[in-house]
Amino acid sequence: MSHRHEIEETVIKIFRAADKRDWELVKASFSENVLLDYTSMNGGEPVQIAADAIITSWKQFLPGFKATHHQLGNFIIEVQNDSASCLCYGTATHYLPNESNQNVWTVVGDYEFELKKRTNWQVTKMKFNFKYMDGNTSLVEMAKKNISAANS
Repeated sequence: MSHRHEIEETVIKIFRAADKRDWELVKASFSENVLLDYTSMNGGEPVQIAADAIITSWKQFLPGFKATHHQLGNFIIEVQNDSASCLCYGTATHYLPNESNQNVWTVVGDYEFELKKRTNWQVTKMKFNFKYMDGNTSLVEMAKKNISAANS
């Protein structure tokens, strides 16, 4: 398997595993610490954060939806020795049936990843470049309430 294919597969695994709630596979795709940057969507500053903390925050959000679907494409990958960069488009669809019948919230943008080759390729930087969102943004709070209800 070529490095380019391994890198693309590592990035894809993060999102497929998150959609399946396979947190161990998500963790295996991240370095122990990751420079995480969602500032284009959420404001704030980029943070150096433990992979476990990223997964913890996703666990408090994603399982509150009935389903999520992350779709990636248009990969551009550059490899230099044991380092790589990966750019790709990303669309995240979140589905949660509710009384309004507006059951979908979609976020669209592109990602910039940096990876290091260790035993396998692992993401050391993940930056989301927000383009737009559409649908029912109130699903976010509904999903968080579902998580709180399940944990009480």
